[in-house]
Amino acid sequence: MTTTRTFDEENLSSEKEAVMHLEHQPRGLSSADEEFLANFSDEAKAQVLKKVDWRLIPMLVLLYLIAYIDKTNIGNAKIEGLLPDLGMNGNQYNIALSVFFIPYVLAEVPSNIILNHFKRPSVYLGSLILVWGIIMTCTGFVQNFGSLVGIRFLLGLFEAGFLPGAVLIISKWYLPNETQTRIAILYTSAASGGAFSGLLAFVIAKMDGTAGYEGWRWIFIIEGLATICLAFLTFFLLVDSPQRSSGWLTPDEIQFLEVRQLANSTQGSQKKGVAWGALISVLTDWKIYLLILANWSNAVPNYALKFTMPQIIQSMGFTSAKAQLLTIPPYAVGAFSAYLFSVFADRYTWRMPFIIIPQLLQVVAFSILFTKAAAISDNIALCYFGVCLACFGMYPILPGVNAWNVSNLPNPTKRAIGIGYLVCMGNAGGIIGSFIYQEKEAPRYPTGYGNSFAFASAGLVACLVLEFCLYTLNRKKAQLTEVEIRERYTDEELNEMGEKSPLFKYTL
Repeated sequence: MTTTRTFDEENLSSEKEAVMHLEHQPRGLSSADEEFLANFSDEAKAQVLKKVDWRLIPMLVLLYLIAYIDKTNIGNAKIEGLLPDLGMNGNQYNIALSVFFIPYVLAEVPSNIILNHFKRPSVYLGSLILVWGIIMTCTGFVQNFGSLVGIRFLLGLFEAGFLPGAVLIISKWYLPNETQTRIAILYTSAASGGAFSGLLAFVIAKMDGTAGYEGWRWIFIIEGLATICLAFLTFFLLVDSPQRSSGWLTPDEIQFLEVRQLANSTQGSQKKGVAWGALISVLTDWKIYLLILANWSNAVPNYALKFTMPQIIQSMGFTSAKAQLLTIPPYAVGAFSAYLFSVFADRYTWRMPFIIIPQLLQVVAFSILFTKAAAISDNIALCYFGVCLACFGMYPILPGVNAWNVSNLPNPTKRAIGIGYLVCMGNAGGIIGSFIYQEKEAPRYPTGYGNSFAFASAGLVACLVLEFCLYTLNRKKAQLTEVEIRERYTDEELNEMGEKSPLFKYTL
């Protein structure tokens, strides 16, 4: 990946700090391992990370691209005649959108618990992708509202495991200070998916009448078949773990990747039965609920807008075909911003400012749309700018929030559950987002723009509160010296405390 080289070279100097992030932990390292890690050259580190980037990230990006398209292409199908062909009216479209998120939310944490114990992520995720590809293909053959709701429910169930699973896989290959840029690259595929979905729908819709099927049906059929093809590639191309990568990593590179993860993790989580303790710890951790609220500043406006953007642009006076094409620029600027903000966040190892700046941009964007959309045909340029600015502000938030979460969960089991819980609760915002743009309120959409403004503002406040609390906790921990801490606690006790250990410093 063209950006990885410069990013890793600039951050190699901070890797020792990242490894020392948990220096008090009994890391299970032998003296030989510690010596090996210390003597592994910066050039070798850059090389191995570059190899991992090229083997892991492109495949995850491609898979998330198709997952995003499959999840949101119903918005493209809508303006190609989905509703009248299925006899849908009122809020039935909103119901069809929201039913996807019920299993999508409920299955994410269990899926990550399963994946965390799976030796072959490629097999687990590949199987999920294969099933949802079949479901997506079948969507092209639904005949009424009931069958559409049923198929959307199943789609949500099998798509649920992918995003939290992808974040978990990234966290197993990289250190916390290396994750946000990689998650951002992954998430840019969502923005790219929005752009590509509009272009693809524009092309596929021209098949209207082919074999007796409407154009919107071909959107589901062709994109579903593409998903099935990618599922089979996943079984062979998605890398599983350093231990299973001897075909493209040297023994020293494998040892480096494994040892530095061990050096950066607590090990108490590996005890039998402790997964329940980790689950309870996640559910009762106040910090994750502030992150969930911050996540909603992305999830609610984003899901709401992605399902409605073609209609918003069409209401400016464009044809359905042009509206499909004009969805491309907003997603393109979103992809750019997700990467841009994440590079700086990883470079400075500081999450908060690179989340709240995008949130502020969202506040401005939805203020513009709320005040000007009533006369949208007279304010086409300004409203289209508002849509683009909203996307520019949305897309950096999810990578930032997820990286912030990963950085402050050193215990591997709690991290796996915490990733799944944050993603699942964040996606619960999709249920809200499915209902805030009401067809009867078009083109002004005061409920949609107003709620998006409110959630962006609430997320901004949540980030500021979390920053203040973590800063205060770090200052409190700094009151004791390391000698005093080690006199008071055993290594085993410090290990079991995880992020609550007085020697652990929270990432801000």
